Amino acid sequence: MYRLNDKAVLFLPPNTVEASALRQIENTASMGFIFKHVAVMPDCHFGRGATVGTVLATQGAIIPAAVGVDIGCGMVAVKTPLGRGDIADPARIRQEIERRIPMSAGHNNNKLSETAADRVAHLEAIAKKDYESIDRSWKLALGTLGGGNHFIELATDESGTVWLTLHSGSRGVGNKIGNLHIKKAQQHAATKNISLPDRDLAYLTEHTPEFDDYVADLRWAQEFARLNREEMMDRVMMVVSHAIYGTPDRTRELEVQRINCHHNFSQVETHFGQQVWITRKGAIQAKRDMWAMIPGSMGTRSYIVTGLENPMAFHSAPHGAGRRYSRTAARKLFTMNDLETAMTGIEFRHSHVLLDEIPSAYKDIDEVIENAKSLIEVKHTLRQFINIKGD
Repeated sequence: MYRLNDKAVLFLPPNTVEASALRQIENTASMGFIFKHVAVMPDCHFGRGATVGTVLATQGAIIPAAVGVDIGCGMVAVKTPLGRGDIADPARIRQEIERRIPMSAGHNNNKLSETAADRVAHLEAIAKKDYESIDRSWKLALGTLGGGNHFIELATDESGTVWLTLHSGSRGVGNKIGNLHIKKAQQHAATKNISLPDRDLAYLTEHTPEFDDYVADLRWAQEFARLNREEMMDRVMMVVSHAIYGTPDRTRELEVQRINCHHNFSQVETHFGQQVWITRKGAIQAKRDMWAMIPGSMGTRSYIVTGLENPMAFHSAPHGAGRRYSRTAARKLFTMNDLETAMTGIEFRHSHVLLDEIPSAYKDIDEVIENAKSLIEVKHTLRQFINIKGD
């Protein structure tokens, strides 16, 4: 652990953090409602307002941009009783999953499956407003992957056991909710002549209608994200069930353990004896014995972990590898030959659109895990043999 200053604790050497991200950390830590300090995770990198990989404890306010616009984004992982030898045709499984789950930005379901309809009904029941006014297609987006660093993978752990893993969030509706409240916070700051070190650190104050509206939308979007992952994982398990048993109906036999965890969210927790808002932007909750998954990039290891409940990290841990190069820089630095080499032995879609997701564009996940040894305990190390991504 390192102290950048009295209000910023880093779980990686400060000299390994890019200058622009260090400025963001200092700016975030300077906000008057920060409780104790900000905790910076080992995978931190430049973000909007606050760095990705930052945990904020706040009293009386939330910064919408410090939650981000992919509200509730996270991981779901299912341990199966299968071994690698049980998966005879990885290419067929990849193609079937791609057929069942819409991928890439803006791609939604044509109609709701029965299970998706049940989940949409639940979201409608808990909604405090009509979210079609924010995103007309949110219902058809439930059960869709998206693009960028979102993925579905089949992987094996150190014993050869097969895991099904998936990374996604609240899709278009979460993005629109996030941007809507970031703008409201910025408008509030401008109206009240509030001085900010960065306009993306505009905040909403507790016990105001704007704050309450944001929290209601935030909680709804977090639930959407969780159910979105569950819906997709159920479809993945149906594909695997059909491949193994000849029928999609034996998914219960495939589930030994299920983990579902957010890494972009905010909630009330108790730390150092006080109730505070904890915002995790690119960070997971890591209470003792709480299970989570920390993924690497599309061609590197991922980790199944449990938390160590480190108080200085507000019971948090990193969410993944974190980018080393921007998407534009990655496309200039690397070639398709580099991507093909990095993905040797992994079934994946050979497409130039995936070049900016090349493993070399990300930080070394093993270094991240080493820096996180006071935050988590590694339970399993995963290596993917099927990778599925949208554009």
